[in-house]
Amino acid sequence: MNGANPLVGILTGSPNDLPTVVKVRDTLTELGIPSEIIVASAHRTPDKVLAYIRHAHDNGVKVLIGAAGVAAHLAGVIAGHTRLPVIGLPLGNGPLQGLDSLLSTVQMPPGVPVATVAIDGAKNAAMLAARILALLDPAIDAALEQAAAKERQRYEQSADEALARLGG
Repeated sequence: MNGANPLVGILTGSPNDLPTVVKVRDTLTELGIPSEIIVASAHRTPDKVLAYIRHAHDNGVKVLIGAAGVAAHLAGVIAGHTRLPVIGLPLGNGPLQGLDSLLSTVQMPPGVPVATVAIDGAKNAAMLAARILALLDPAIDAALEQAAAKERQRYEQSADEALARLGG
């Protein structure tokens, strides 16, 4: 796996989004995948967003994640300015509890693809990024297999405990 250079760039539109975005970073860290978080808004600081996107590939970034709520144009702006894979992470803030951001994120014009996960789906955004990276990195593929084995083990244990509580 790559050393210090981030393989995943995580852009978020607001400092208020950081609690969810940190979960993406933490999941990637557990898999041994370096990442970085950038707070930049498609509406308030578009020049910062574009500057990051334009240099991401040259800096070793292989996958970009755009996390935003409400009008959630961030992932689409990112996808419109790069050929790197883009994952949209709609956030559940605002009066519509994320439905508006989900719809904004998935409705991209033809030729501007954004893979989108569930509202506040931080872990799935990280896992999708890892699966994309694993296509060309056997170490990441192995880390994903280990994570899946741990998840299966946790599931089996919780199922066994639930059955034991029921007496069966």
